[in-house]
Amino acid sequence: MTVTRARFLRDTFRVGITLKGIDGLLETVGGVLVWLISPSSASRILLTLFHQELSEDPRDVLVAHLLAATKSLAARKWYASAFLLSHGLTKVVLVVALWFNRLWAYPLMILVLGAFVVYQAVAFTRAPSAALALLTLFDFLIIWLTSREYREQKIHGARSGSGERSSARREV
Repeated sequence: MTVTRARFLRDTFRVGITLKGIDGLLETVGGVLVWLISPSSASRILLTLFHQELSEDPRDVLVAHLLAATKSLAARKWYASAFLLSHGLTKVVLVVALWFNRLWAYPLMILVLGAFVVYQAVAFTRAPSAALALLTLFDFLIIWLTSREYREQKIHGARSGSGERSSARREV
């Protein structure tokens, strides 16, 4: 069975938005945890989790970085929590709407991811990292796939708010 290009791109779109949804769930949980757990408690949890690693290498770079992050979080706890919750919940709502083919969600996802890309580009100029570069490239891919899928949905008559797919789209 040969997979058509359109089917491959549609499946890639679905996988991509699913990954965005999982990321949104993780950000939401992280935002709640940042709000509920004090920085000192977070440090104790990290020390417990990485006890074995620290006993082997007390200067472990990853653990030191995580511990420093929990200490610096105290000053920015509200901001970090609000940032994670707003990003996470926005992604989750949009991904669910996209899975139900809500036409209003396609341009909104493009707009939201475009804003994230701008933010990430600014952050990259301040502190370049391979992870941020890859995330930004992934967001560009999702923007492109979302715009393509939006055109397909409009062509095949997906109804805004109804959650129904046209008969030509039922095989997805």
